[in-house]
Amino acid sequence: MKVWVTIRALTFGIEEMEGERCADFAHMVWVQRADGYRKYLFKDQWHSTPAAALAKAEQMRAAKIASLRKSLARLEALTFAP
Repeated sequence: MKVWVTIRALTFGIEEMEGERCADFAHMVWVQRADGYRKYLFKDQWHSTPAAALAKAEQMRAAKIASLRKSLARLEALTFAP
């Protein structure tokens, strides 16, 4: 089955891969990595439609922007005393 992987979407973008559902856990899939090993993904790390993957990637992007803004505000408020 075709899955869209968003676990590294902010670094590498949304990856389209072939995967199979795990027999023991219906919410997990495994995909074959380039080095030959299997990678197991939980439900929030893979999506069955490109639209769902895009929505998750947008959510991840918004959360990262909010985190960076919070870090920037903390750095701007930092003062050093001699």
